[in-house]
Amino acid sequence: MTMDVGDLAPDFVLRDQNNQEVSLADFRGRKAVLLVFYPLAFTGTCQGELGGVQHRLADFQNDAVQVLTVSVDSPYAHKIWADREGYTFPLLSDFWPHGAVASAYGVLNEAKGYANRGTFLIDATGVVRFAEVVPASQPRDQSAWREAIAAL
Repeated sequence: MTMDVGDLAPDFVLRDQNNQEVSLADFRGRKAVLLVFYPLAFTGTCQGELGGVQHRLADFQNDAVQVLTVSVDSPYAHKIWADREGYTFPLLSDFWPHGAVASAYGVLNEAKGYANRGTFLIDATGVVRFAEVVPASQPRDQSAWREAIAAL
């Protein structure tokens, strides 16, 4: 079941591209989190979306909001991709148990083994304030994310 606005976001602990643990609970009481699931590193649409986030990072990440991105790729693949593309936000690995966090948020495409494109804005209390899920083949309109952040 996909997370809906008003739901309490499930906590998680995943490793970023620097192999450091990042938990949703790390931000509780301090910052909202823009949680962006994407299918796979090194793919065109994913690269375009994350490149858009990096290009307009100040629109998505500030003193009140932290961007966290998630895919089933390993932290090591994320490291190479982040270095190559210049991503400065966390790329979190939902590698093992495979897709467990994507599944908890209702975005895992079990037939393909990767996440659909899910985006969740989670406020500092852990409540989902914006939610969208689109198929892996469909890019997202990031202006909706900016509007949701502005509405916090």
